[in-house]
Amino acid sequence: MSKIVSGQEAAKRIKDGAVVTVSSSSALGCPDAVLQAIGARFDLEGAPRNLTTIHPIAAGDMYGVKGVDHIAKDGLLSRIIGGSYPSGPSSLPMPAIWQMVVDDRVAAYNVPSGILFDMHRDVAARRPGVLTQVGLETFVDPIREGCAMNARAEAAPIVSRVDFAGDTWLHFPNIVPDVAIIRATTADENGNLTYEHEGAYLGGLDQAIATRNHGGLVIAQVKRVTAAGSLRPHDVHVPGHLVDLIVVDPDQKQTTETSYDPAISGEVMRPWSSFALAEHGVEKIIARRAAMELRRGMTANLGFGISAMVPRILLEEGVHDAVTWAIEQGAVGGMPLTGFAFGCASNADAFVPSPQQFAYFQGGGFDVSFLSFMEVDIDGNVNVSKLGKKPYLTAGCGGFVDITAHARKIVFSGFFEAGAQFEITDSGLNIAKPGKFTKMVEAVEHVTFAGRRARARGAEVLYITERCVMRLQDQGLVATEIMPGIDPAKDIVAASEGRVSVAEDAITLPQSLLCDKPMGLPV
Repeated sequence: MSKIVSGQEAAKRIKDGAVVTVSSSSALGCPDAVLQAIGARFDLEGAPRNLTTIHPIAAGDMYGVKGVDHIAKDGLLSRIIGGSYPSGPSSLPMPAIWQMVVDDRVAAYNVPSGILFDMHRDVAARRPGVLTQVGLETFVDPIREGCAMNARAEAAPIVSRVDFAGDTWLHFPNIVPDVAIIRATTADENGNLTYEHEGAYLGGLDQAIATRNHGGLVIAQVKRVTAAGSLRPHDVHVPGHLVDLIVVDPDQKQTTETSYDPAISGEVMRPWSSFALAEHGVEKIIARRAAMELRRGMTANLGFGISAMVPRILLEEGVHDAVTWAIEQGAVGGMPLTGFAFGCASNADAFVPSPQQFAYFQGGGFDVSFLSFMEVDIDGNVNVSKLGKKPYLTAGCGGFVDITAHARKIVFSGFFEAGAQFEITDSGLNIAKPGKFTKMVEAVEHVTFAGRRARARGAEVLYITERCVMRLQDQGLVATEIMPGIDPAKDIVAASEGRVSVAEDAITLPQSLLCDKPMGLPV
């Protein structure tokens, strides 16, 4: 029998109450046509019902690839476990999945992406669930929210604290998938899958193995089909014996607003001069100071937000090849992309499957991580995963918790206040209008990073803003470097309502950070 079926036929194979694991990273690798078919079948037939879906990284976005929103329907979806969720600006309508979460119409959990990949591996090997110290003392820990995003999830915990071998661990029991929905570029008639137009492998192989090892159904969405035996074995990433059904969507996008860019999939090398430099402004100033932490030969992890500008700083300084970048979707080296294409890289040296990339991150193998913050509190805790007033402005934790768990050095970047206005001159940064509120708070709304735990294990942690560089010390957050033009007493201590102090030996940052030309970065 042919494995090639329509999306509608694939959707009919999914039973009520199934656990469905979905491979995606926003629009990157999203099997959108299959998800759409599941939602359409439910609208017509009222089936399948009461699904649990697992998304190690978000499925879909708010910019044209609906992903999980296709199935965000009462009766269809009863539980969702996601490393991240679709996010975007407040100017756009709230995604349907977020509305379900906020209204407590679905049990929703935010589990670190790396842990979700670990869960698939332990399910596949029939081990007794994941035992990890990733997430201790953060919102992942049952002493806080235990990953729960709403009351329904709180009533059905999926993680516990346990003692083992004289230490404290988090235990995630197995959740066995009945269905895996993955995506590739090409399938042969036997179901062998290649990824030549994809910007990442993500975790499709591990999700397929976990499902197949328990007798489940594996559905692969692809752009095209070729004859059996015509694919090079070295190019096949998911072998055909793991794939049951093939759904063809010739219009599947490589990522949001990109149908196909061969540089994203590593088929061509873009000229380095073709990449846009960071626009001169306050965010660039922050990214420049962050870049000062780099040294030639380092391997650096990179997150979303201001941090994503750091590679463009190196490009402007003529040292783009001084550092190897590693991002959670799997690209290593090259130029990590920003905006809609975040999670991809052009001119990459290699693509590593996300589960292996997260094993590298969880063990702290890299030299430094550049991440962003929404708010920081007096204990150095950072929140990037929850914003109660407008929850869909954040995607959740993603790989943030995995990355920071054992990192030796972490550089957080963000604004000291929300909505402040600035004037940049060659001699200093002037605050033309104070912000609406400080991001230096008494206690963060959600602990995505536990500052005191990181300090106790000896990690070096910096918090870089447009006004100063802070470090967590015994007495709390201390500004040790001050931006030229900033009044420490007024713009730091008073503006933070006394939550940030200034070191007696604080230094002034170099004025070269402010200039509208290369700063002479010493990498």
